[in-house]
Amino acid sequence: MIQVEVAYAAPDKQLILAVNVPVGATAQEAAEQSGIARKFPEIDLSSHPMGIFGHQIKPQQVLREGDRVELYRPLQCDPKEVRRRRAKK
Repeated sequence: MIQVEVAYAAPDKQLILAVNVPVGATAQEAAEQSGIARKFPEIDLSSHPMGIFGHQIKPQQVLREGDRVELYRPLQCDPKEVRRRRAKK
């Protein structure tokens, strides 16, 4: 078994859950095992983008000891467009 974390941050609530998974487990399996989707009903683990320490991954990514699987929310606006607007001011 290895220990990993599963993290999600909603605008008003953040949660990081420690999970023990078997060696060779995937990010998808860790997210499902964590039960995080029960705490945040807006998460659809079958299509939710995820990453490890800020780098986007595929759900089939095999995990290593100490990895933190992050579930990402959709962007509210394009960061490039926000910078352009700010630069015009």
